[in-house]
Amino acid sequence: MLDQFYARPSSWKRLRLGPLGPYIDAFAQQLSVRGYLRSAGRNKIRAVVRFNRWLARRQCGAEDLDERVVSAFLSRRRKGVPRRDAPPSLRMLLSQLRNAGIIRCAPVREKTPLHAIEQRFAQYLTQVRGLAKPTIRNYLLVVRTLLSEHFDGKQIALDTLAPRDITRFIVRQVDRMSLRSVRLVITALRSFFRFLYERGEISTNLACSVPTVAQWRFSAVPKFLEPQHVERLLGSCDRSCPVGRRDYAVLLLLARLGLRAGEVVHMELDDLDWERGELMVRGKSLRNDRLPIPRDVGEALAQYLCHRPRCSSRRVFLRINAPRQGFTSSVAVCDIVRRALIRAGLHPARKGCHLLRHGLAVRMLRGGASLAEIGEILRHQLSSTTEIYAKVDVAALRALALPWQGGEL
Repeated sequence: MLDQFYARPSSWKRLRLGPLGPYIDAFAQQLSVRGYLRSAGRNKIRAVVRFNRWLARRQCGAEDLDERVVSAFLSRRRKGVPRRDAPPSLRMLLSQLRNAGIIRCAPVREKTPLHAIEQRFAQYLTQVRGLAKPTIRNYLLVVRTLLSEHFDGKQIALDTLAPRDITRFIVRQVDRMSLRSVRLVITALRSFFRFLYERGEISTNLACSVPTVAQWRFSAVPKFLEPQHVERLLGSCDRSCPVGRRDYAVLLLLARLGLRAGEVVHMELDDLDWERGELMVRGKSLRNDRLPIPRDVGEALAQYLCHRPRCSSRRVFLRINAPRQGFTSSVAVCDIVRRALIRAGLHPARKGCHLLRHGLAVRMLRGGASLAEIGEILRHQLSSTTEIYAKVDVAALRALALPWQGGEL
């Protein structure tokens, strides 16, 4: 596979010298499978070649490689050392050699007390609470932050935690987080202290001492885009290029079906049923729902999939740049929306994906749909979740409004 990145056979012979020489072809093949183009692939091969020469000078074999050897190479400060491409390239090389059985597996890190607590809590959230993986990751991040800040490298003694410590921690979070994020912190802490109390690791149920942050459900109005602004947003995509076709299909799914960002990220090729014209949505709380595919959404998906890069990933939407794989998180979809808003010259107060989801609900409400029908399309588990959209139905609210006392009749 070296011929894809180097045309001259003399280069192939030079690259195959040294302790890593027998494995350069397999590394180049891995780069090709992951979708690296000629220039990017050659940069990564150069990083491995420099590492290979460094190993040869020290008379190290490929079987001696591990993270410590790589760190020693990266710690050098000489001209010509590829600072940017070397770390990911050498991590890929180590993974390849381990999968081939050339070098031994990475040593298991010694479990710290904090890691052991996180592991037990994660097991509880999975087996007892049945929470989804993204929720568990958020909970663990809160617990890790609390324990790291409070004990600060000292021995972790959970029974020394007091209500005032929890209150101080939450006050610090309020200063740097939104109210919605702080509510997640509070939920995670209550679950964590309830877990500790049930396991007998603390003698007092500190979940009862976690304070509540006031945030009234109906205190705000949903932020949304008007229909003409949605069309302007969609029109900003250049569908003559791969990025534009992908972004247009993503925006249509958000605007026409009201999908959440995470649902777009986790969409797979097998979720598209072209014969029935349906799409399976992997929603929150491990729910799977089927929605009809509108005509324009189907055409946008088909146009994108016809030019979709070939790779082993079953995700519908892929990164444009190598490595060719699905989006890592919902942030990628939010970035697509933000870039489209900039191109369209729109500057709403909120710039997240829910602008389009809220816009669909408002458009249906203005078209005469009931709140129950809107909740069904948006796949709300509780009818109370949909009630917030009643605040934007000005015509219905005007009929309920009482006349102002002393005003003209």
